[in-house]
Amino acid sequence: MRKIILVVFLVFCGNLLIGQTKGRLNSDGSVERNTPYNDTLSRGSAKSTSIKDIKNLEARIEQYLIISESNDTTYVDTTLTIQKEYKFNYLRRDNFELLPFSNVGQSYNSLSYIYKKDALMPLFGARARHFNYMEIEDINYYEVPTPFTELYYKTAFKQGQQLDAFFTVNTSKQLNFSIAYKGLRSLGKYQHILTSTGNFRFTTSYKTKNNRYFANAHIVMQDLMNQENGGVRDDNIPFFESGNPEFTDRGVLAVNFEDAENILKGKRFHLDHNYYLIKPKDSVSKNELRVSNIISFEDKYYEYNQDRETAYFGESFQTSGLRDRVTLENFNTELGINYKNNIIGDVKFSVGYTNYNYGYDKVALINNQYITNRLKGDVVSVGGQYDKTISGFKLHAEAGLNVVGDFDGNYLLANASYRLNDKFSFGAQINHNSRAPNYNYQLYQSVYKNYNWQSNFNNTETQQLGFNVNSKLLGTISADFNTINDYTYFMKDGIDDLVKPFQTDQSISYVKVKWEKGFDFFRKFTLYNTIMYQNVQDDGMVFNLPELTTRNTLMYSNRFFKNALFLQTGITFNYFSSYKMDGYDPLLAEFYVQNNQDYGSFPRFDFFVNAKISQIRIYLKAEHFNSAWTGYDFYSAPNYPYRDFAVRFGVVWNFFL
Repeated sequence: MRKIILVVFLVFCGNLLIGQTKGRLNSDGSVERNTPYNDTLSRGSAKSTSIKDIKNLEARIEQYLIISESNDTTYVDTTLTIQKEYKFNYLRRDNFELLPFSNVGQSYNSLSYIYKKDALMPLFGARARHFNYMEIEDINYYEVPTPFTELYYKTAFKQGQQLDAFFTVNTSKQLNFSIAYKGLRSLGKYQHILTSTGNFRFTTSYKTKNNRYFANAHIVMQDLMNQENGGVRDDNIPFFESGNPEFTDRGVLAVNFEDAENILKGKRFHLDHNYYLIKPKDSVSKNELRVSNIISFEDKYYEYNQDRETAYFGESFQTSGLRDRVTLENFNTELGINYKNNIIGDVKFSVGYTNYNYGYDKVALINNQYITNRLKGDVVSVGGQYDKTISGFKLHAEAGLNVVGDFDGNYLLANASYRLNDKFSFGAQINHNSRAPNYNYQLYQSVYKNYNWQSNFNNTETQQLGFNVNSKLLGTISADFNTINDYTYFMKDGIDDLVKPFQTDQSISYVKVKWEKGFDFFRKFTLYNTIMYQNVQDDGMVFNLPELTTRNTLMYSNRFFKNALFLQTGITFNYFSSYKMDGYDPLLAEFYVQNNQDYGSFPRFDFFVNAKISQIRIYLKAEHFNSAWTGYDFYSAPNYPYRDFAVRFGVVWNFFL
């Protein structure tokens, strides 16, 4: 809480010191200043990005640039749309394919399968804690004509709130800084599920006046803490499902334990810079040559703490003060050279080096077998990338290969897209990835005896063939056909019914088809649909996903008070078919396969009223308002009920100075 207050204080102090010119956003996204003449962000050009000329009355909204890690550039969007409604959540992205737990900041059960297509190295474990962990590709950079601030606020569940405060400024045309902090504290409605998280981000971008040298850098520090209770006890599940008013206060339901917590902490320093040896002098220049370098260091750890041992995880080596802690230090650097020619296209070659150090402080002796304490070493990789537009077709390909080191890995991505006109475009892609399983599959130590292993699994190989169509008439359609070999997973074994890592030797076939389309009618109404169909062929039953997932929103939109207020209100319906939903293990912070019971097939209705006034967007939602009518059989994971009915409020406020 103190961190949140500090960041808000700094942001507002920055606003006051720089000086704010108040304004309101026009219907076209521009800002109208309170001046005697109509001076907006949508007309004219920016005179300066220097802090010395801060009152820039001719800045356009399109000049407030957001630059991704891959150098894709967009600009600040202050409109109110159904997509903004879908993204107004803790993750601040559309979570259609995720099912949240009962408290904000807890984990999410995945309703589809998504993998990192360009990964050559294993990932750190505790993946259930990583949904809100900001990776390199989640950090954006900025270029703005005047200082820009965004404040996000949303209520949580019982004695809590969430805030994301962001500020960026260009001190000159060459140099930009941004600072942000996202904080959450929420008590939750069940016993011992407090969440307390923080994501601090600092970025800077620099370019020389002659546009030969460009640099983007960021520092990120994150701590994500969750109290854990092991879910509602089996003998209390009938009380939850009964609907008895005595148990609608979820705090009276008994949970498996009330003395545990896990935390994921990490800090990262990242620099990506480029220098043009041959710089294009104008738009018809035929040759361009630049060298690039990436330097990244990340230090993170995952820790599980519990006051007393519990039979939930089996036997332990000690009865009190239980603590597991695993760390990863990862240093990566890449040197690349890029040549661009209007005939052959854009070609890049790179060489990468990774030093990794994963593990624990001491070795373990389990059943007369030593389990090492460290996986550490060096990996050298090579990569390439190619881009070219031929007769309107945009071609992109990239590949990577580990050539030296203990971890084998390779990937290949290729896609082609074509835009016929503003109403129709299509594309196709093929992907192949082979990499070692995540670190916690290979090595894990714990004070609980069952959670100690050192394995020698094969690389998991994934092949994907995908197609997509974007049509004004048909909507957006995507189809992926996947084959997965040597898939690794967690599952309770048949001996002591405790979670262990496994690898299947059977091939898994997975098809995913997704359709999105909005229909406008009676001028003010919109029906927006997102439907996902999945089919899994898996004889081993270790890869379980719902066959059908749908989200449908009926919305009314209109303007009031001489266009000063833009209002959107409607109902959203969410549903996924029943399937053998993965269970959650709080010690590992991982999901595991279970085939004992089906979960799902419960409808979720949300009623929302959203409004935009000037530069502020206001959100009010009655979540899962049908929960008392359609039966208390809703779960995010076995023994972890989904959210009850709740009314929540929030705002997003943009300041253009």
